[in-house]
Amino acid sequence: MAEQLLLDLPVRTALGRDDLFVSGANAAAVAGIEAWESWPHGKMVLVGPEASGKTHLAHVWAAMTGAGVVDAAALADLSPEDAGPTLVVEDADRITGIAAETALFHLHNAVLGQGGRLLLTARTDPSRWPVTLPDLKSRMQQAGILKLDGPDDALLSAVMVKLAADRQLALGPALISYAVLRMERSFVAARQLVEAIDARALRDKTRPTKPMIATLLAELAE
Repeated sequence: MAEQLLLDLPVRTALGRDDLFVSGANAAAVAGIEAWESWPHGKMVLVGPEASGKTHLAHVWAAMTGAGVVDAAALADLSPEDAGPTLVVEDADRITGIAAETALFHLHNAVLGQGGRLLLTARTDPSRWPVTLPDLKSRMQQAGILKLDGPDDALLSAVMVKLAADRQLALGPALISYAVLRMERSFVAARQLVEAIDARALRDKTRPTKPMIATLLAELAE
């Protein structure tokens, strides 16, 4: 119970442009987001695996353009009148139900009808989304695609620094390097490890150490 309570502590997630680290793994996607005024057909899909930075980059774009941000799960409750000239739809590949599809179709038309821009985030390309409405499917497949690749050492290290900072957890360069060399190379693994380090440090009332990280990596591997 104590460990669960520690894991449930609130976390302040930093989503600003200054918190975004650019490396070879995401440089093309960042450049594409910054060139938003020249998107083909006025729409773009940001594709990447879970925890790859899609939400962070989408919020950077929203701050740049004044866009509203909505989740695909809430689409059925929206109408075209809710659309401004710029809009972000998160997790568009998880859209479910004809009501949500119809709402996205009308929101798409409302945004582009104003000469605006539409950004969608997803784990997969639009051709693989479970969309049944033909008009929506064709419009989504017209969108440009920006892909976030798996992390290189520099980006994985930066992600861990950011995740630790979100939790006000002190992880120095030596500990970050130690972890990056030994962990699974994914953003999800980075998030799980930082959460585990934070919980263990709080539980034991101690600072993170290399032996602690080694123990946690072994536990996570099991």
